[in-house]
Amino acid sequence: MIEVKPETPDDWWEVEALYDLCFAPGRTALSSYRLRDDVPPVAGLSLVARDSDGTLAGAIRFWPVHVGDLDALLLGPVAVHPTHQGEGLGGFLIQEGLEAGREGGWARVMLVGDAPYYSRFGFARLEGVEMPPPTNPDRVLGLELIPGAWTGVSGRVTRWTR
Repeated sequence: MIEVKPETPDDWWEVEALYDLCFAPGRTALSSYRLRDDVPPVAGLSLVARDSDGTLAGAIRFWPVHVGDLDALLLGPVAVHPTHQGEGLGGFLIQEGLEAGREGGWARVMLVGDAPYYSRFGFARLEGVEMPPPTNPDRVLGLELIPGAWTGVSGRVTRWTR
């Protein structure tokens, strides 16, 4: 059995250790991390999944960003411990996080990732949305939490300033 709860400050380092396990060294050098520097993840949207022993099985974080003069969520990272991969936990965390974002009044979410994987959740390539370099524009994907939320949106993605 897996229990999913909002991430708390006490979970921080354990989640970071999971990300270190699941991603290549140097992950924090990616341009998306510059958007996260000194900005806390969105409370209530960043989730942890624990198995029946209380061991961290997966985690997902969402960060506030600006796209031009509009607000958006930046999804990522999402990771599942190798002992729980293939169980659908990553997809479940994504769906739960997206629904929490919708309920929290967010209009749009974006990420940098593989279109073949994220398209099953409704993500599609964003035209005219510029992540800090060096980011492959084909990997900049978005999803509308409110219909039409990405229509006409373009510009640079910048750090949250509120």
